[in-house]
Amino acid sequence: MDLKGRRALVTGASSGLGAAFARLLAARGADLVITARRADNLEALSKELGERHGVKVTVIPLDLSDPAAPAELYAKTEGAGVAIDVLVNNAGGGIHQNFVDLPWERVARQIQLNVVSLTELTHRFAKAMLGRGRGHILNVASIGAYTPTPTYATYSAGKAFVRDVTEAIAYELAGTPVRVCCLCPGGTLTEFHQAAGHELPGVFRSTFQTAEACAAVGLEALFGGRRNVVSGFFNKLSMFLLRFMPRRLIVWVSALTMGTPRAPDAA
Repeated sequence: MDLKGRRALVTGASSGLGAAFARLLAARGADLVITARRADNLEALSKELGERHGVKVTVIPLDLSDPAAPAELYAKTEGAGVAIDVLVNNAGGGIHQNFVDLPWERVARQIQLNVVSLTELTHRFAKAMLGRGRGHILNVASIGAYTPTPTYATYSAGKAFVRDVTEAIAYELAGTPVRVCCLCPGGTLTEFHQAAGHELPGVFRSTFQTAEACAAVGLEALFGGRRNVVSGFFNKLSMFLLRFMPRRLIVWVSALTMGTPRAPDAA
């Protein structure tokens, strides 16, 4: 899809998948609004995209784990007359730790970021897009949406919510000019595991997709009218095979794969 003359908003754009989405959208000609916590990273990306693709990039530093942030982001875009044609709800994060060993405040902020803020942004921008008669929304979940995951209990549960709510909204909007899609990445070469405090064996990382390849899968599915997509052949195969496994076994395999978290006092 040629996006010249359109504008895309990417959350969590300071690194990893978010930056990859921004680069791919800019290459299609879209002007951009990028947001994340790290303003320096956003400014560097803005300069890169402006110089490489000649697109206009607006930087809005925000922390979407703050309950007030979604309304502020909407006010600084649609509310200020800056129409958004493509929304990529990419911001999110996890913590590799047993549920009861985490301070509640960290759990609550993770749920706000992964679930509540994403849902609020989808609601606000979908309504604006319907009013204009066009729009695309991509919500980033995870293959964790397909399985309960010990040591990532609220993360995987939140991603299951993202997948379910996105597919339901996509069904409701069928027949309208607004398309909504969910991307479920598997292991991807980003800062996710480092930020989560998760030490992974090198052999695991050798199987990961690049952020660019994963983002390309998501955008192709979004503009192709799909409602949900799992990135990567082996991830698709694994999620298909889960259908034939007892749920108790699925949880055991997830726990084995994720490994033991750090001691609580080091988390």
